[in-house]
Amino acid sequence: MNRLATLCAAGLLAVLPFANSYAQATYPNGPVKFIVPYPAGGSTDIIGRLIGQNLSDTWKQPVVVENRTGASGAIGTSAVIAAPADGYNLLMGITVLIQMPHLKNDLPYDALRDLTPISQVALSTDLLAVSNSLPVNTLEELIALVKANPKKYSYGSYGNATSSHIRGETLNREAKIDMTHVPYRGSAPMLADLMGGHLPIAFVDVGSAYGHLNSGKFKVLAVSGTQRLPFLPNAPTMLERGYKGFEPYGWFAVFVKAGTPKEIVDKLSREVSAIVKKPEISAKLIELGLVPVGGSSEELAAAMKRDSAIWGQLIQGGSIKLE
Repeated sequence: MNRLATLCAAGLLAVLPFANSYAQATYPNGPVKFIVPYPAGGSTDIIGRLIGQNLSDTWKQPVVVENRTGASGAIGTSAVIAAPADGYNLLMGITVLIQMPHLKNDLPYDALRDLTPISQVALSTDLLAVSNSLPVNTLEELIALVKANPKKYSYGSYGNATSSHIRGETLNREAKIDMTHVPYRGSAPMLADLMGGHLPIAFVDVGSAYGHLNSGKFKVLAVSGTQRLPFLPNAPTMLERGYKGFEPYGWFAVFVKAGTPKEIVDKLSREVSAIVKKPEISAKLIELGLVPVGGSSEELAAAMKRDSAIWGQLIQGGSIKLE
């Protein structure tokens, strides 16, 4: 009996490489679902549909984009994690995946454990913008104005416990000022109030602000990240002006459920990265104000681990809670 078990085990080990090769060669052999855990029309949805259509063209198989919204992305993410680990359910994820564990203790999943990275698609920055009615033209002038008038000025974010909220509280702490946080339900209503002169200060994501940069209805004083934006060459980074904690970028990336065969993960990673690097796709991402990336599963995993620690420190330092 032991000899029979040994022979069966040996046979199984001999067959596994061929099974894996077959899975890679035939994947996908049917429709693939691409879950976007945010509403249609936003940057995450636009990018998901862009990648999904190109994967469909490459594979000659349907890639169906499905918007599963709610709970700051947790509903759509949970759907991918609950599905089989076979590569037929993709997730369009954003930075909140690694921010959420520092904001909420009862998450039904751990993104670093329960998801496998495929490829980073693009990086996003936040802009520190002010209304034209505010009598400042530089970051230094803004800090001086707010410092001279404690609690008088408010800043808008595109939601409680979002990256823009974290940026605002980081500036409060680093500059030793006291702005009041006003959370909005997304960037669109916040931008409307900023451009209408009803909101003095805002941290807005570049994708939402990009189409309004030449409107003349607000001023961009600084940007997050480590490099200036090519289309805003006169806007310094916060780091250039001596304020730390603004270095991490927001990002968009593709994931599958943890446990998906490595051959499928590697194939997906190569193909998503190749799509991002197509000139026409890179151009479309740049039109959204984003920085195209691409890259391997391992590179995205390293970035997530690094950024998670940074965002965790910033969230704790700003005493930010998800309410």
